[in-house]
Amino acid sequence: MSSDTGYDADPELPELYDHIPMYNSRGDVNFYLDLCREAGEVLELGCGTGRVLVAAAQAGCAITGLDNSPRMLARCRAKVDQLPSLERDRTALVHADMTNFQLARRFKLVIVPFRPIQHLTGTREQLSLLQCIHQHHLQPGGRLVFDVFNPNLALLAAPVNGEEIEDTPELTLPDGRRLRRSYRVLQKRYADQCTDCELIYYVDNRPIMQPLTMRYFFRFELEHLLARSGFEVIALYGGFDAEPFTNDSAEMIFTAVPQQ
Repeated sequence: MSSDTGYDADPELPELYDHIPMYNSRGDVNFYLDLCREAGEVLELGCGTGRVLVAAAQAGCAITGLDNSPRMLARCRAKVDQLPSLERDRTALVHADMTNFQLARRFKLVIVPFRPIQHLTGTREQLSLLQCIHQHHLQPGGRLVFDVFNPNLALLAAPVNGEEIEDTPELTLPDGRRLRRSYRVLQKRYADQCTDCELIYYVDNRPIMQPLTMRYFFRFELEHLLARSGFEVIALYGGFDAEPFTNDSAEMIFTAVPQQ
């Protein structure tokens, strides 16, 4: 993911990220692993600390991970270095901006798990990402799969009060330190479809701040962006069990292929 997600704001953040239960137990890994096994050869954009990438390598897939955060990528590389040689050898890591990169190869599958696209706040960036995938990195007949959240209109309409809300109750890290986390919404920029937030990691009650801006999308906005970039949507799911997308879905999971 892009370094403007704030994970380079403090050297401890990548490690702390890995201990957040809503991240490390997120139900998307098996969904993406099934896709990776089927494709065999995969590019993951916004690979972060390797939550999906390491599991894919362990499952026998050849996977290239790309991220623009040096600190997240360094933690991912440390995990890859601990893998057996066969798994390590089929894994490659690239430090680059996912809106503008050249790997000089194409893949059967490109995945963008856990919302990195929502860190791209402008249409130009969004189109640059999709066109870079379509024009330079996807094989004929290949697939692009990514997820974003389905906007909750009631939450979007709620007033901003700056209140700090706990999302991770206190837990104990392997080294004995205590970690809890909260967040607060700083600003809702409706004209830009962006929400500015702050994640606050408390390590032994010492706060570590991470600024975070999330761009939200609506279904047909994304379908239009994909069509402008040469893609056709062939599936839209509302969850990681491949259930249909409905009004009540928390997720929007797109599968797109190059237009014929």
